[in-house]
Amino acid sequence: MTKVIQIHEHGGPEVLRWEDAELSDPGPGEALIKQTAVGLNFVDTYHRSNQMGNKVTFPLVLGVQGVGIVEALGSDVKGLKVGERVNYTGLMGSYAERRVVPANRLITLPDDISDELAAAAFLRGLTAWYLLNRLHKIEPGETILVHAAAGGAGQIICQWAKALGATVIGTVSTEEKADIVRGLGCDHPIIYTRENFTDRVMEITDGKGVPVVYDSVGKDTFLGSLDCLRVMGHAINFGTASGQVEPFPLQRLHSKSLTVTRPTLGTFVASREDLETASDAVFGVLRDGTVKIDISARYPLKDTAQAHADLESRKTTGAMVLLP
Repeated sequence: MTKVIQIHEHGGPEVLRWEDAELSDPGPGEALIKQTAVGLNFVDTYHRSNQMGNKVTFPLVLGVQGVGIVEALGSDVKGLKVGERVNYTGLMGSYAERRVVPANRLITLPDDISDELAAAAFLRGLTAWYLLNRLHKIEPGETILVHAAAGGAGQIICQWAKALGATVIGTVSTEEKADIVRGLGCDHPIIYTRENFTDRVMEITDGKGVPVVYDSVGKDTFLGSLDCLRVMGHAINFGTASGQVEPFPLQRLHSKSLTVTRPTLGTFVASREDLETASDAVFGVLRDGTVKIDISARYPLKDTAQAHADLESRKTTGAMVLLP
C-alpha cells in the first residue's frame, strides 16, 4: 500500500482526499519510484474540476509530475539503476508517496539539480522550451506579450525569452508582482487591474502590436490578446486559468491574418528524442542561471487541498511543490 491524494468525484479542493491505495510491483518496462518531491501545476486543478471534460475512472490519483528514487525495476528496463534519482512529467498519478511508472518516460536527474528544483521547474521549463524554441521561435529584437508573468510558468518564460533577446511585456495583477517580474527581465509590466492591457501593449509598440502572445489565462484575456497582435501575429493559448476560451467567429482573425494555437506539452515531448532534447535544454538554463526558480511555497503532500486553494486564489507567485 501507499498513501495518495485522490478524488472520488470532480469538484473544488475539498474533493481531494488523503487515502491508502494499492501499490503493484513493476512489470516489464516499468519502474517503482519512491517520490521525494511532487510538482504542483495549474493543470492539476483542471483535472480535479474536470474543466477539460475528459472521461475518467474514480478514484483518480491526480498530479502529472514527480521526482524520486528508483526502488525497483521490472524486466526489459535499460539505462536505469536502482537508487538513481529521476524525474518525469505527463504521467497522471504523481500525488503519491510511491508509484509505478513507464521507465522510458523517466529522466535521470543531474547531480547539480535538486529534487525540489526539478519538481518546481521541470514541467514549466519544458513548456517554456517548446513555446519559445519550437512553437514560435523567438528572434532577437522581438517584443512579446506574456500573460500571468508572475506565475510559475510566466516567470520562466520571461527569463528565457529575455535571454533569447526579446523585449518582454508581462501582465500581472499587483504592484508587488510587477516588481517581481521586473527583476526577471520583464521590460514592461502591465498591472491589468489598473489599466487596459491591450491599450498599453499598443502604446508600448507604437501601434504595431506584438508578433506573439503567450496566454495561460484563457477566457479573460484571449480576445484582448488578439487585439494586441500585429499583422500575421500568433496567439498561443496554453492554459485556461480563468476558464475555457469562449467560441468566437474565425472572421475575427481575418483582417490581420492572425493564427491561433491551443497546444499541449505532451505532443512536443512525445518521442524519447524530443523529451531528452527538451530536458537537456531545461537543465542547461537552470544550471547556468539563465532561469532562476522561486519556490514560493512547500506543502506536505497530505495538505494538497490547501495548496490547490492557494494556487487557484491567483494570489501566489512562483512555483509551489508538494513533499511526500
